[in-house]
Amino acid sequence: MTDPRDNDRQTVIGGTNPVIPQVWRLAEPLCRAEGMELVHVAFQREPGGRTLRLYLDKPGGVTLGDCATVSRQLSDLLDVGLALEGAYRLEVSSPGEQRPLGRLSDFERFQGCRARVRIARPINGRKNFTGTLQGVRGPAIQMVVDNQVVDIVFAEIVKAHLIQPNGENPC
Repeated sequence: MTDPRDNDRQTVIGGTNPVIPQVWRLAEPLCRAEGMELVHVAFQREPGGRTLRLYLDKPGGVTLGDCATVSRQLSDLLDVGLALEGAYRLEVSSPGEQRPLGRLSDFERFQGCRARVRIARPINGRKNFTGTLQGVRGPAIQMVVDNQVVDIVFAEIVKAHLIQPNGENPC
């Protein structure tokens, strides 16, 4: 029996930028075929132009060769399947120590880990929360912040990532 929230668990944080879900649809099957997980997609304007950034992971970590392989294959897919005008730079890398949390399922997977979450609209005057992830309850994530459980609606999350206190493993 499947959980009716499975589709919601795959919804990604990306705000209103329509490029993000398009890239996920193109990149996720490619990453899976290469034995990797697509962790996060970001599309940002930066001083040098626009950058499309993908973060990949796999057991044992990704190598430079893994990133290059996905970058080459994905570049061709994006040229054909992405409705994007103008130039952009494609960057493919590992998530690093501050692994982004982009899907509802990430908040379940990393229960017990420390994370930082930024939301669009304040809860009790706050937009930034740092605490321990407690999982998912309905459409919201739960985390312990300042010894209190806080429910944050997933759709309100603008950015989230794991944190490593004192350089230690985040979990």
